[in-house]
Amino acid sequence: MLIFLIFNLLLVAILLFLIFAFSMFWPPDSPWAPWWRTDKKMAEAICRFAKIGKDDVVYDLGCGDAEVLLIAAKKYGAKGVGIEIDLLRFLTAKIRVLNNRLGKSIKIKRGNFFKTDLSKATIVNVYLVPKTLEKLKAKFLEELNPGTKIVSYKYEMSLGKIAEDKRKKLFLYQI
Repeated sequence: MLIFLIFNLLLVAILLFLIFAFSMFWPPDSPWAPWWRTDKKMAEAICRFAKIGKDDVVYDLGCGDAEVLLIAAKKYGAKGVGIEIDLLRFLTAKIRVLNNRLGKSIKIKRGNFFKTDLSKATIVNVYLVPKTLEKLKAKFLEELNPGTKIVSYKYEMSLGKIAEDKRKKLFLYQI
């Protein structure tokens, strides 16, 4: 029985490792979300690029471990809302927000961002594959207020781009 349990745990560990490893080479036209992470340096670059300030409400769609929201709140004084559907990433984000004592500034919601009202956002951050970005375009145009900025990391969308940083692969749009 113990050998069976160890064998199953080993298989699960190998499977999780392979999923994580393959997500590094995720096809950009895939409809599924890879396990990508935004590191501190890139999160800082995103915040500077979007000119996030204390009056902003940043929505991070598919927030992962909430790195962008943590930087936006700690360094720039912004409020934030992270939306994450994956339970493990959601719990990781919640724990990180609580550990940083930012529960009053950042709210992490578990759910589908397609079903979340985005109208309170002044800035939306996305690190999503092109198929998902194109599906979100109609939602952005319908729900976001004029002047709301959208920052996309790595992938462009067909929406009035106002700035880009080719070296860092950052794209800025405004409604």
